Amino acid sequence: MSIRHVVMWKMNGADAAERAAQAAEVARRLNALDGVVPTLRSISVGAEAVYPDVNWDAVLVAEFDSVVDLEAYQVHPAHEEVVAYVRSVAAARAAVDVEF
Repeated sequence: MSIRHVVMWKMNGADAAERAAQAAEVARRLNALDGVVPTLRSISVGAEAVYPDVNWDAVLVAEFDSVVDLEAYQVHPAHEEVVAYVRSVAAARAAVDVEF
């Protein structure tokens, strides 16, 4: 069993340009965790590119070998540092964890 962790965020910026910049920074910081968090098998984070007026601003797709590995990622100090930034710029968050 593997776990796919999918998270979407709406940013709290005052306008579309600020939200896009926030989403790009979220993506940059989260993608930088690749190779830093040992339990993270893969990660891909990106900012909305097509319909910013109706879609969420950023999305993360990460894969783990197990729930235990996902939980270790969530408390890893490098991830917690990024989470602090994300929480400062996010207005809303939605997530799902899927077994595959």
